[in-house]
Amino acid sequence: MNAESLCPCGSNLNYEQCCGPYLQGSKDAPTAEALMRSRYVAYAQKNDDYILKTWHESTRPEDEHPAQTNATWIGLTILRTEGGLENDTDGIVEFRARCRIKDEAGGVDEASQFLKQDGKWYYVDGKAIQPVRTRDNKVGRNDPCPCGSGKKYKKCCGKAA
Repeated sequence: MNAESLCPCGSNLNYEQCCGPYLQGSKDAPTAEALMRSRYVAYAQKNDDYILKTWHESTRPEDEHPAQTNATWIGLTILRTEGGLENDTDGIVEFRARCRIKDEAGGVDEASQFLKQDGKWYYVDGKAIQPVRTRDNKVGRNDPCPCGSGKKYKKCCGKAA
């Protein structure tokens, strides 16, 4: 991924102006939402080290490879945040992460809890939330692809669907 690439987190910023510095270790995420976005990118990149490093020690899994799944992550939407700002000590970020597993569409709707400890944000845990079913949840063939490629869905991730 180069500096000219849009960040996979969906922020519409270049990777190097968004999640890149967090994943490279040159900066810490300043908010719970920024950490959520960077963790999504880490899952998309299958970056186990970053995921484990940003997981709170009280709930960190024993599995050393949490990102090694069959999912190809194709889009993130932040649904709601509660707290989690620079001066807060905890926060919640609700999100929708879309993926493809083999040739099937999938995803996760989750409310994630974050905790700030010693000046750094950590993921604590997440609970599945009931998605609100609207037309926005279904990608039409001629809609822009949610992965951010700029192509129509039918010419990109929807090709195999």
